[in-house]
Amino acid sequence: MSNTFEQDSKVEVEARLQQQILNVIWIDGEVEIQRIPQQLMKWKGKDLFDLVCRTLGLRETWFFGLQYNIKDTEAWLKMERKVLDHEVSKEEPITFHFLAKFYPENAEEELVQDITQRLFFLQVKKKILEEEIHCPPEASVLLASYAVHAKYGDYDPEVHKPGFLAEEELLPNRVINLYQMTAEMWEERITACYAEHRGRTKDEAEMEYLKIAQDLDMYGVNYFSIRNKKGTDLLLGVDALGLHIYEPENKLTPKCSFPWNEIRNISYSDKEFTIKPLDKKTNVFKFNSSRLRVNKLILQLCIGNHDLFIRRRRVDSLEVQQMKSQAREERARKQVERQRLQREKQLREEAERARDELERRLIQLQDEAHMANEALLRSEQTADLLAEKAQIAEEEAKLLAQKAAEAETEMQRIKVTAMRGQEERRIMEQKMLEAEMLALKMAEESERRAKEAEQLKQDLQEARNSERRAKNKLLEITSKAIYTSPGLPSDSVPQELNFSRENLSFDFKDTDMKRLSMEIEKEKVEYMEKSKHLQEQLNELKTEIESLKLKERETPLDIIHNQNTEQGTSKQSNFKKLTLQSTKPRGAFFEEL
Repeated sequence: MSNTFEQDSKVEVEARLQQQILNVIWIDGEVEIQRIPQQLMKWKGKDLFDLVCRTLGLRETWFFGLQYNIKDTEAWLKMERKVLDHEVSKEEPITFHFLAKFYPENAEEELVQDITQRLFFLQVKKKILEEEIHCPPEASVLLASYAVHAKYGDYDPEVHKPGFLAEEELLPNRVINLYQMTAEMWEERITACYAEHRGRTKDEAEMEYLKIAQDLDMYGVNYFSIRNKKGTDLLLGVDALGLHIYEPENKLTPKCSFPWNEIRNISYSDKEFTIKPLDKKTNVFKFNSSRLRVNKLILQLCIGNHDLFIRRRRVDSLEVQQMKSQAREERARKQVERQRLQREKQLREEAERARDELERRLIQLQDEAHMANEALLRSEQTADLLAEKAQIAEEEAKLLAQKAAEAETEMQRIKVTAMRGQEERRIMEQKMLEAEMLALKMAEESERRAKEAEQLKQDLQEARNSERRAKNKLLEITSKAIYTSPGLPSDSVPQELNFSRENLSFDFKDTDMKRLSMEIEKEKVEYMEKSKHLQEQLNELKTEIESLKLKERETPLDIIHNQNTEQGTSKQSNFKKLTLQSTKPRGAFFEEL
């Protein structure tokens, strides 16, 4: 009866699972696979994994896996095992996370597809922001600037104005709390770095982000709590280069490392994990973990990282060669397209500058025409006024001449009557003298008025000449404005602009592919110079913000990183130094920790 009950329960569970919703989430979105009544029961991990990869268009599948949670432990879906045979939660929906399981040694050389690069960029950025990967403050600012470039493209001061990063999550909270800096001060420094990246594409910004991030000490390392035979608590780190042993409080600097090419065999029995070195004379490396499930996960990661380590050192498969060839062709095509767009943008900017100059010249000519119109109006008013004054002066001269004639007549009459008597003659002489003086004055005044009238006639003539010159200048300005005005037929455009357009057509047809190939090769030669520039940039950022640091808020990892920096040690130098130890076997060294 008990068996019958168990069989009935199993049938009920299977019937319910047939209607389950399967949810797969990746870093940039999610896909929901639902209502697969019969197929879901038969699906293996590879079937689900392949479906997600096809959905994403991903061919570099060897870096990724489907992760799920078992209680408080993370596990990866096994490819050859049925999906529902895993210890996944049977609550609806069944959820898996599509994540990078293994990391490349060199992102620029190994990542071929844009989608692969994009997924790594998003996942690494998330780990840095959530402080799963320790990142020094100056590197955080530089990485944030590349993240902004990857989202917004080239910096444009007209578009990316202060405050445009207010809602963005760009820096780890640890870095923000470590300095007495406002959000505006952080944005100013990030934007200053962002502006220096002008000319890069979004894909190139993502790759620059990964090239900086892959040099961080905790990049690509999976940490596990272990104990040696003495019961000392330690950390085991598994990454693309090998195995590393850390003290629990220091995840940055390993005390001992084992590169993959020195490991012959890895195995576990119950909770004991064993690593056998390639040199049989070297001691076997053993440690214990608290759970069997953790040992399984460590073994998966070791096998996968070791396989990729060997694969990188062999000739690429035909599939990878084909992918790299297609990627090179695509990059070359994008480079040509980018150059074409840059040339078009440059020509468009030049045309806009020419248009602005023409508009400015037109406005200037319009202002000159307006001033000429005002000058003409003033000349006409002046001419009218002078004509009126000349007419008045002429009338006054005629009136004075008439008065002078009357005075002469009066003088003659006085002379005739002057003979009447001596006294009368004396009086008459006196009056005659006065009359003569008055007549002389009147004659002088008449002559002065005549001269003034003549001068007014000359002024009038000169004003009319000025009016005629102003009209001629207005006609000349108007004809120039019509010639330079926008919207004219193409045959009236200056010959220089037509020539530039002819050159544009010619340049696009004569793209030098050999030069493009040489530029691609030149990138490798310039790597050291870029690295030097990167270090200088990081040092400059560190100097800028060092005075605002709150020393008391530094975490233990910050202090360890600063000590490593002062000693000139790095992730690569530490690994080389630890793997070249010859004074004492590393297995024995591990036992002493």
